[in-house]
Amino acid sequence: MRTSEPRDPRRSRGSVASGAGSSSGPTAAPASGTSRWWAWLGLTVVAAVVVAAVLRALTGPVYLIPSGSMEPTLQPGDRVRVEAAAAGGQGLHHGDVVVFDGAGSLAPYRSAGSLERGLEDVARWWGVGAAEDVFVKRVLALPGDRLECCAPDGRLLRNGEPLNEPYLGRPVTADEPAAAGTWSFEVPDGRMVVLGDHRAASRDSRALLGAPGGGLIPLERVEGRAAEIVWPLARRGTVDAPSGDTP
Repeated sequence: MRTSEPRDPRRSRGSVASGAGSSSGPTAAPASGTSRWWAWLGLTVVAAVVVAAVLRALTGPVYLIPSGSMEPTLQPGDRVRVEAAAAGGQGLHHGDVVVFDGAGSLAPYRSAGSLERGLEDVARWWGVGAAEDVFVKRVLALPGDRLECCAPDGRLLRNGEPLNEPYLGRPVTADEPAAAGTWSFEVPDGRMVVLGDHRAASRDSRALLGAPGGGLIPLERVEGRAAEIVWPLARRGTVDAPSGDTP
């Protein structure tokens, strides 16, 4: 007759031998692996942010072109580096392409909360979004200028002299003038007149003729000069004010 083995009172029913399935064994490894994965992801994100911040510090602010109003010079989706040295209208010349705050002029008043404004600022900081009240246009007239449309041959007149505008990307003739309609601007101190290169698709100073301010944009609203297309790489290059934009 076999005698049963005395039960060890320290072992409960259903217990297993050490190393066969204890909670401190195989289940610890997945938790450790998951932690390492999240740590790696966090480091990657931080590294990307640091690299992007360094590049932005070296290149300057980047602005996303949201529309075709500056075609063919700038295409929708282009990202341009902005020279902040021109902020406030410092050192602007005829033909410069500028980024400016159009609130109260081209952009109607809108009430936005601090969160919405903050998200817009972050998007613009990284060049992945554009605020509704920030515009990019070409400077056609500065303080003391008279700009009018048009000469008999279809060109704009600045201070009585016809302008050559090669950036329009099309021939200018009496039948296809540089801009539609008949209008003129007298530019006082501290103001400028801006037009898009794609005149038929641009909301610019012409849209505000007869409105308060008359389409004259305050120079103090200029955030900078569009200096270079940085993305996409196939379009990388400078955004010049061509010498043709002179009488």
